[in-house]
Amino acid sequence: MKKVLLAPSILAANFSDLGAAIQAAERGGADLIHLDVMDGLFVPNITFGPGVVAAIKRTASLPLDVHLMIEQPERYLAEFQKAGAYYLTVHVEACRHLQRTVTAIRELGMKAGVSLNPSTSLTAIEEILPYVDLVLVMSVNPGFGGQSFIPTTLGKISRLRTMCDSRSLSVPIEVDGGIDRSNIRSVVNAGAEIIVAGSAVFGAPDVREALAQLRTEAGRVIPS
Repeated sequence: MKKVLLAPSILAANFSDLGAAIQAAERGGADLIHLDVMDGLFVPNITFGPGVVAAIKRTASLPLDVHLMIEQPERYLAEFQKAGAYYLTVHVEACRHLQRTVTAIRELGMKAGVSLNPSTSLTAIEEILPYVDLVLVMSVNPGFGGQSFIPTTLGKISRLRTMCDSRSLSVPIEVDGGIDRSNIRSVVNAGAEIIVAGSAVFGAPDVREALAQLRTEAGRVIPS
């Protein structure tokens, strides 16, 4: 069985004590730390920038999975590289020259990801697939945590998995938005390999237990 990576999103954590939240996630067996960078333009919310990412890097031992939900992300690639991003994901909807941006991310030594909003067709990334290290499928409309999973995302994940496999591309599929114990297995069955979870982890009484439950459900077989 393939290994499913869990990437807790600090968007749902207690920002007054992020260090403790990150340490709890790491002790609980997280694989990545997911950071949502929002500018109030591409999405209707503002979070943080490279300075906070750099501060988190000094605390975290796990790789940082940085998701840029910002306009003109190409202007800030070097700053996020210096801040310590491992994965740097940009939105296809925000990049006029996506090929150039993806190439620049990789030349800076980071893993390049591309993300699609719920209403964006997979055809938007067909040509870029051979050049990316990750595809992030949004299963909610980005901007705020705590939203409900959009059910039609499952079909989209499955079609993306088929698209990658038919081209012999081993590109990991990451899914972000509304994932919890009730639906994580369906998401994994559809083809996801990296799961972003915010409220399901940091909104739980015990972060370690929440991660353990997600991992158990991710590996559970659903009867046909």
